[in-house]
Parts: sequence; C-alpha cells; structure tokens
Amino acid sequence: MNNLIKITTNDNDEQLVSGRELHEFLEVGTKYEDWFPRMTEYGFEENNDFHALKIENMARGRIYFKTDHALKLDMAKEISMIQRTEKGKQARQYFLQVEKAWNNPEMVVQRALQIQTRKVEQLKIENEAMKPKAIFADAVSASHTSILVGELAKLLKQNGVNMGANRLFDWLRDNGFLIRRKGTDWNMPTQYSMDLGLFEIKETTIARSDGGISISKTAKVTGKGQQYFINKFLG
Repeated sequence: MNNLIKITTNDNDEQLVSGRELHEFLEVGTKYEDWFPRMTEYGFEENNDFHALKIENMARGRIYFKTDHALKLDMAKEISMIQRTEKGKQARQYFLQVEKAWNNPEMVVQRALQIQTRKVEQLKIENEAMKPKAIFADAVSASHTSILVGELAKLLKQNGVNMGANRLFDWLRDNGFLIRRKGTDWNMPTQYSMDLGLFEIKETTIARSDGGISISKTAKVTGKGQQYFINKFLG
C-alpha cells in the first residue's frame, strides 16, 4: 500500500493530499466540481482543513485553469470514511498507516533535524544577502566624521558597487548633488544637497610663498550623506 495516494508536505510540516487525486482514487462517479463542495458540508473549513489551488493545464494548444484542493491528512481520512466503499476503506487504512509512520519517534526526530537544517541554510542565504548592507550600516553608524568623495567610492567598491572616484564624481554632478559648472565652484555641493545635509564644505587656509593667503575648499560627505548614498546604491 506504499504510495497508494501521493502525499506532500508543506512548510508547516503538515501532510497534504490532492483533492482531485483522492477523488480519482475513490472512483467517485460525480464530477469533482460537484463532489468537493458536498464534502465541505461535513464541517470542513477553507484555510483550516484545506486550501484551494489553481492548476494550469493545456488542451488543444490552449491554456486553461482548473481548481484543485490541498487537503490535510485528517480531512482526507474522514472523506475516505464518508464514501462507505471498498476504495474509501482502502484509502482510510492507507492514511492511518501513513499517520502512524509519520508519528514514529524516529521520523519525528528526523523531521526536526531536517527543519532545523532548512532554517540554518535559509539564515545563511539571508546573512549573505544582508552582509554588504550590514557592513555599510556599521561603517556609517560608527562614523561621526565626514569623508571625501573618493573615500566613499572606495567603500562602495569594497562592497560590490563598481564605482571609482571619477565615476562617482560624474554621477554626483549628473544627478544634481555637485556643481557641474566649470569654475571655482566646480565639484562643490549644490544648494539642494546642502539643504539635505549630505555634504559640508571644508575650508583650508594656505600660505603662499609670496606671503599671500589662499583658501582651498573641499566637499566632504557627511554621515547623513553616507547613509543617503549607501541606500541609493544598495537599493
């Protein structure tokens, strides 16, 4: 009686049976679309005892959909008993055997190990996906100082964003964060990015050899700006 009717398992470790496959095995004369609603009148509830499914099929080159239902094992067992036929008796005995094997202590331990393994694998995948964002978040939260645009480009590149300093400057100018007009203000923050608090201007006084003094201006990305651009590039 092994594999008499196909049984699957969902993410909640519940055993499920296809309503249409059970209907076919029981050799019910009534069409499935008429038979199943009558079975639900015995007190079975959707999303508790069963779930509706849309199954894609193809006939004569055309795709159409038909409804199936994923029944929990207890519901499949009761429906089999309701039929009061030899096939119904056979199905019910089969489900009882499956249930007994399912609740065997060795099987319970084995399933618990499998579930734990799946959880560990899923966590590994999630951790790998989150690693670049976590690195950036940690770097920004730990940083209380502004950094140069070139340093931001290095951080981006280290974490999978292929963006060198020149390309980052181009991007910042093209997207309105830095002034693109040639002159003394070239590569300085726009009023827009300053209003957002993304940049600050660092002024350095330089003593010239002729005794004069000049002032050098450098755009630096604030902590808020680092977080802003990190979110931009990492989505």
